[in-house]
Amino acid sequence: MAPTLFDATTDAITVNLNSLWLIVAAALVLLMTPGVAFFYGGMVRAKSVISMMMMSFGAIALVAVLWVLYGFSMAFPSSTPDQANAWLIHGVVGNPFANAGLIPLLTKGGAGAENNLNALAFAGFQATFAIITVALISGAIADRARFGTWMVFAGVWVTLVYFPVACWVFDFTAGNTDGGFIVHNLGVNDFAGGTAVHINAGAAGLALAIVLGKRVGFAKGMSKPHNVPLTLLGASLLWFGWFGFNAGSEAAVDGVAALAWINTLAAPAAATLGWLIVERIKDGKATSIGAASGAVAGLVAITPACNILTPFWGMVLGLIVGAVCALSIDLKWRLGFDDSLDVVGIHFVGGWIGTLYIGIFGSGIGLIDTGSFKQLGAQALGALIVSVYSFALAFAIGWVLERTMGFRVKNEEEVAGVDLSVHGEESYALDPQTV
Repeated sequence: MAPTLFDATTDAITVNLNSLWLIVAAALVLLMTPGVAFFYGGMVRAKSVISMMMMSFGAIALVAVLWVLYGFSMAFPSSTPDQANAWLIHGVVGNPFANAGLIPLLTKGGAGAENNLNALAFAGFQATFAIITVALISGAIADRARFGTWMVFAGVWVTLVYFPVACWVFDFTAGNTDGGFIVHNLGVNDFAGGTAVHINAGAAGLALAIVLGKRVGFAKGMSKPHNVPLTLLGASLLWFGWFGFNAGSEAAVDGVAALAWINTLAAPAAATLGWLIVERIKDGKATSIGAASGAVAGLVAITPACNILTPFWGMVLGLIVGAVCALSIDLKWRLGFDDSLDVVGIHFVGGWIGTLYIGIFGSGIGLIDTGSFKQLGAQALGALIVSVYSFALAFAIGWVLERTMGFRVKNEEEVAGVDLSVHGEESYALDPQTV
């Protein structure tokens, strides 16, 4: 993040321009969560699409409220006007009451009053990151989760896992000597959330897939996407919104934002080709689902690295991650965990590849430029910390909820369709009287 939110020396024109970009970028990123709903919704059975999409829309409603109440305070203590009250545990998590309701950001006078607009825009932008991270997890438990229990899980997980991890990774601004320990102390480069968003969500998805167990009839080829155009629409919305996700993470209109933008175009384009090539060699056909999945894998991998790679190395990353993720999605059949919509194979694996890639090819910091493995070691350690923390807490939260509230629907409800059993609705009305 380039600007310091409460820097009174920043001129008003720059503040307003940067705030405008943050507001636009936030709208783009928020659109990504309905994009996830469409992307996932098209890939499940017709009898589960409402359940699948509702988990994304439920994430928007719940996480947005929690973010305003206390999430921003926990994730961004360095953006709190009252620094004496900012931290709960220094370098780890902020005081949830420091910016409760975002009221201190509205205060006129005192520290930060000059950049009040920028601070509020930044808070809104980062809210959309929290929302989509939770929504991504839902793909791992498609076709078999109770909505009410999912909402409880989402609230607890985002509080205990995402908000602290966001503090570790995102609470760092240029010239700031404070902030989260993964970026500030370990020196990890994670520009827009390879660890905080994708590895975080992927690890949690794996944990929940294990807790909820396999779907009825779990086997390769057990089900096909019920609506491929819906999935392609979702992938398109994701790619469109991702320009705000990556370029907006600079929080300024400058050359770094432009570099992030072009890498967000080039890397997923190359990843799409990489996935399709592997798919054609492995299965004999290049599919539209493969193209959509390859694009998302490329977007995941370039997220932490979009500020530090040249477009050429960004495309190389795309080719690699597209090919590797196309192969890695089959791991669930070999290892026996039911990750319904390949959250692990795309987000967890893709996040790890993008994070480690920086340690080798990152401009000015990677092995190629420096001859040192230091950055690669830092990237690996940061990714490992987030992976273990997210998996452990997600497993614990999911295990407790499964044994108290019940997280998985009954087998007969799963076979009949989660939409009717959980929501009392059908996604496609076939009754002639309703057509």
